[in-house]
Order: sequence, then structure tokens, then C-alpha cells
Amino acid sequence: MIPLRDSHPSGTVPIITIGLIVVNSLAWLYEVSLGPRLDHFLLEYGLTPIKAIYFSKIPGGFLDNSLVPLISSMFLHAGWMHVIGNMWFLWIFGDNVEDRLGHIKYLIFYLVCGICASLTHVVFNPSSQIPVVGASGAVSGILGAYLVSYPHARIHTLFIIFVIIKLVELPAFIFIIIWFLFQFVSGAAELGAAADSGGVAYWAHMGGFVFGILLLWIMSKNPTRQRPSWIEMRRGS
Repeated sequence: MIPLRDSHPSGTVPIITIGLIVVNSLAWLYEVSLGPRLDHFLLEYGLTPIKAIYFSKIPGGFLDNSLVPLISSMFLHAGWMHVIGNMWFLWIFGDNVEDRLGHIKYLIFYLVCGICASLTHVVFNPSSQIPVVGASGAVSGILGAYLVSYPHARIHTLFIIFVIIKLVELPAFIFIIIWFLFQFVSGAAELGAAADSGGVAYWAHMGGFVFGILLLWIMSKNPTRQRPSWIEMRRGS
């Protein structure tokens, strides 16, 4: 299920969304340039749950094992499809949330969602020794905010099921609820798996999503959804 575009135009230039995409892309290109040193780099700057919890017993303490990885991990990725997928979702949904919150609040929102998502992953995987990386948690927060703000926007979606490929147009609330249910089912199925089995951090996605909804109500500059100003001008002309 791949979103191609949404039907709700942004009323402002999404400078923070664009900036985040640029920063994540540059970070990925730097990762690629590391070659065989990449594994060590990810161990140092990815968030490893067991290190984050027992930081006091590891050289580097709280700063190197908990605080820095909480921030740095959300700008790193594990592969081409990982970074492309996250940046595509950010581009499709981020501009509208940025438009609603304003640039500075949106940046704070993004970072806090990413941190809360990572902490959720730590809570559900406290003994894991595998570093988690990716913007997925922050992007999940954006999906939560989009769901509340623009539930009836239309999402042009590419469905790929085995050999069946179909273009459909879904209301945003249906698209995002399907996405969330997939995360929940997948996360629940992994609860009984080994902590170091690797894979997708589904609980981080769900944590980011839930905190995104909560943060929107706290930070929103307006409790009701706003249409872009240029649409109102056009209707009034």
C-alpha cells in the first residue's frame, strides 16, 4: 500500500519538511560512504535499548548511550528502501501537518515524536542489543496528526498484492487506520519473538503514532482544521 499523493494542498512552503528530507538524505549518503565501518557507526549512533537502560554501567554514560542516540538514530537508516520509504511518507503527509502547526512547532513536534517512538521501542524491547535507526517513529507521529487533522482528505494509493496492482483513492482515515492495524498486528506477533530477532520496530511506529495525536492537541495553533488561504481567496473572488 503506497501513497502517491493526497488531495489536500498545503497553504505554505513546507521548508521544515524539505529540510528534514535533505538532512536524512545527506546522512544516508554519509552512511553509504563509510563502507565496512558502517556497522560500528550504527552501533555508536543507533539507539540500542539495553545500552540506553544500563547506560551507567557502560563507558560513555548517559550522554553517549542514551541521549545522543535518541536524537541521532532518527536521522539514520538501514537501507535504500528504508530511507526512500520514510522520506516519501514524510513528503506526502508532512507538508499539511507543518502547515497546521507552523514551522517551528512542527520541527519540535517531529523531534518529540521521534524520541517518544524510540522510548516506546525501548520499553517493549528492553534487553535488545540491536540498534534501532530510522525516521519511521517521527513519520508515524505525522500520520497520527494527519489522521486527526485531515481524515477526509483523499489519498491516491497504489495497492500491490502478489501480482495484482491497482490504483485506488481512499479517505485518509481508512488509509491510516489500515496502516496502523498492520503495525499493531505485526507488533503483537513479535512480542513472543526473541529480543534480538531484528526486523521492523513496529512498537516504535505505534508509539510515534499515538504521541503524534496527543502532541497535536497540545501544540496545534488552531483546534479546527484550516483550509489553505489561497483556496479561501479563490472562493471569495
